[in-house]
Amino acid sequence: MSAPPLKKPVVTEREARQVAEAAREQDWRKPSFAKELFLGRFRLDLIHPHPLPADEAVRRGEQFLAKLHEFCETRIDGALIEREARIPDEVVRGLKELGALGMKIDPKYGGLGLTQVYYNKALALVGSASPAIGVLLSAHQSIGVPQPLKLFGTDEQKQRFLPRCARTDISAFLLTEPDVGSDPARLATSAVPDGDDYVLDGVKLWTTNGVVADLLVVMARVPEREGHKGGITAFVVEADSPGITVENRNAFMGLRGIENGVTRFHQVRVPAANRVGPEGAGLKIALTTLNTGRLSLPASCVAAGKWSLKIAREWTAAREQWGKPVAHHEAVGAKISFIAATTFALEAVLDLSSQMADEDRNDIRIEGALAKLIASEMGWRMADELVQIRGGRGFETADSLAARGERAVPAEQVLRDLRINRIFEGSTEIMHLLIAREAVDAHLSVAGDLIDPDKSLQDKARAGANAGLFYAKWLPKLVAGPGQLPNSFNEFKHEVDLSPHLRYVERHARKLARSTFYAMSRWQGRMETKQGFLGRIVDIGAELFAMSAACVRAELLRSRGEHGREAYQLADVFCRQSRIRVEELFTRLWSNTDDLDRKVVKGVLAGTYAWLEQGIVDPSGEGPWIADTTPGPSAHENVHRPIG
Repeated sequence: MSAPPLKKPVVTEREARQVAEAAREQDWRKPSFAKELFLGRFRLDLIHPHPLPADEAVRRGEQFLAKLHEFCETRIDGALIEREARIPDEVVRGLKELGALGMKIDPKYGGLGLTQVYYNKALALVGSASPAIGVLLSAHQSIGVPQPLKLFGTDEQKQRFLPRCARTDISAFLLTEPDVGSDPARLATSAVPDGDDYVLDGVKLWTTNGVVADLLVVMARVPEREGHKGGITAFVVEADSPGITVENRNAFMGLRGIENGVTRFHQVRVPAANRVGPEGAGLKIALTTLNTGRLSLPASCVAAGKWSLKIAREWTAAREQWGKPVAHHEAVGAKISFIAATTFALEAVLDLSSQMADEDRNDIRIEGALAKLIASEMGWRMADELVQIRGGRGFETADSLAARGERAVPAEQVLRDLRINRIFEGSTEIMHLLIAREAVDAHLSVAGDLIDPDKSLQDKARAGANAGLFYAKWLPKLVAGPGQLPNSFNEFKHEVDLSPHLRYVERHARKLARSTFYAMSRWQGRMETKQGFLGRIVDIGAELFAMSAACVRAELLRSRGEHGREAYQLADVFCRQSRIRVEELFTRLWSNTDDLDRKVVKGVLAGTYAWLEQGIVDPSGEGPWIADTTPGPSAHENVHRPIG
């Protein structure tokens, strides 16, 4: 008889941070351009000349893209998927036959073995036809069974599961719970050892692909016991196992075709052979998987940017106001310029980060996170600007436009579909904290004990000595650099001169590092509570990274004779726009309303401003804020529907 399920853990804020910290990759064994950037060191040599895929990888990738392009044009009806809120089964079967489920899986397991670069190009292509299909393929391969097994699975597990994932089986990743989002220390789903099995109990929320999945990666808590520390652990679970019920297929404001559900586990037996990695390694597996998995979201944002640019170009040339096309009115033209320049920069960030992931010479945990952060924010802004450019037609649905005889342009749908990217796989706010933690890692490594209240005086003294040595060498290097020399980066000086932008990045990387050091000196142990400040630090780093990537990509295209002049123009415009945002962010580091905001929040929660809420009716329905997740058998019909 198995032991009873674990009780839901009650954890303090400090304990939650300790769980997250333990799951981090602690070491930096490879160089990182972005990490160096946050430390004030502009290591252009790490990204320039721009790394390139091998010829064979290009051949294989282009060959698949050609097949996928034809499939998208002839087999996918995005409007139908939006209208019926479901991807037709025959489309999914067609994708299986095409090999799209195995794009990132090694050919020895039946996959296509595409590089990260071409995998992302494929996601951008299919996502432009239907964002829901892009999510289906991404959730399956970026965070579903293939990626964790590729990184942490045994040979036996890879032989058992990867051939299925490559051709026939759809997978899903189950971490989030109704009462657990970005705080995994409170994860309540349990996995209790019982002989050669584990017995799973619990409820998982927002299980993308969960409604149609054949295989699941499930994160569950194993109890501590003699000789075993337990902890959050990863398991591969057959989706049709007895005791698994998909209780609801969730519906959203966008991505209406995704198969996202609520999944309950009641006394589900999982063989110990299906455990991925050791007990307690689940959260680390999840976070490591996301390092490259997050790059799938920028791919969808780049696709949306390309489409927004196309529609903006065609529409503003055809639409006339006051005697000339609206594109020639400055207020509209500025929006078009923003979309064009930003799309170029986001593609530069995506391709550079993806190629670095393929080469595996660099640690890209920060680059991948920055790519996700800036792409999700800028992608949403570009779609919003497109809706504004289209005016009333931007707010009107494609079906309505077609019904009255106009081109069915789904601008409002793209806006709705992109909104989730600012939440998916780490919300913008969580990404700020995650990246900030990595960005200040060097400081905490040498001075962390100084601000840790639990450390002894002896530990603090030792940390103080180490910090003194580190900062004595580091701080003087932040005073001057090549960004102050007028001839630096002259290889980027052609008909359009990008060298001033790279000098700007170098100077402001040092300024960013000085600002971070000053803040740590000022706030010390309270630094982690200054989320507004940390978010702005990260946003500055993201802009500097994007500027660097844009310049490097422009030079690559120029050197290869591929629209080099136009690429330089777009990079120049993006960098000028980015510099304006960077200057504002630096100002807001020290001139902001953070303290006043905290006072207002306290008043709101205390009911001080409740009078402001009067004069409305609340259309919300009745019910708890968070659904009950008490372990036990399901009382719902199972809506799981695997696609054969």
